[in-house]
Amino acid sequence: MIEVDVALGDRSYRVLVGAGARHRLLEVLPVGARRAAVVTQPGIDLSVDPGVEHRVFTMPGGEEAKHLGTVEDLCRDFATWGLTRADVVVAVGGGVVTDTAGFAAAVYHRGVPVVHVPTTLLGQVDAAIGGKTGVNLPEGKNLVGAFWQPEAVLCDIEALATLPPREYRSGLGEMAKYAFLGVDHLPDLPLDEAVAACVRCKADVVAADEREGGGRAVLNYGHTLAHALETAGGYDLRHGEAVAIGLVYAAELAHRLGRIDADRVGEHRRVLAGYDLPMRVPGGLDGDQIVDLVARDKKAVDGVTFVLDGPRGPEAVRVDDRALLLGTLEALR
Repeated sequence: MIEVDVALGDRSYRVLVGAGARHRLLEVLPVGARRAAVVTQPGIDLSVDPGVEHRVFTMPGGEEAKHLGTVEDLCRDFATWGLTRADVVVAVGGGVVTDTAGFAAAVYHRGVPVVHVPTTLLGQVDAAIGGKTGVNLPEGKNLVGAFWQPEAVLCDIEALATLPPREYRSGLGEMAKYAFLGVDHLPDLPLDEAVAACVRCKADVVAADEREGGGRAVLNYGHTLAHALETAGGYDLRHGEAVAIGLVYAAELAHRLGRIDADRVGEHRRVLAGYDLPMRVPGGLDGDQIVDLVARDKKAVDGVTFVLDGPRGPEAVRVDDRALLLGTLEALR
């Protein structure tokens, strides 16, 4: 078992990565927890035993379930069962589950402890780590949420064995991001070490900037366009697929702004091609709508902001040239 610490003072916690990590659940529950509300989705075939009295709450499947109505339903179910702040929420599933259940835990009784058991590659390398929780609005992705750090995260590699190929590939899209954030030789690592390396990278960034006041923005590399594509396309794209396209877009945009050369753009394309990820914007999406959605992104506090590669590596950059944004988008169709 590989252990990675997320160092946040009194909010620090462990991430356990390896085969059978889910069986360590009782060990990581908050001391004195009496009951556990296990939140999951249909079709997630991974059972957990918290070792205390527990009940399973099943939220609807798919990205479409990641909205405020689901949070209300979960909170009402918690209240009906009598969940208190002395208890714990256990989120078992992909990013949709950990984001939604984590947000419900953050707001129910103004905060109930949560443990994440991510069952997808995307969840294990990114979504379940770092304390970001939230849900979507019709106007955009992840626009309502809270920072709520988990008590622990259990990344059980065995859960990945039954993932559908497209779901696994989506996780590789999120993993590819870390190849440009300082994780060397990522494609050559065994799966557990690759997951742990991504977790370690994210943990270091989160420890330095827990609430995204500055440096943590780099973790959104590829995500600004990705979120817009997901919203505009009605979530036909998997998140990691959208991130892959967003990474190429960000590289092309950085090249047009003179921040990186053509070889660095080519490196982005080679990494993504090695993971068999998409690199073109799907047809049928309106470019103006996509740029409008980009402007609503959470990072756009002072104009349209992208994380772009450059001489110092990826960093947040304001881009005001709408024609440039549209032209780069059209070049990727």
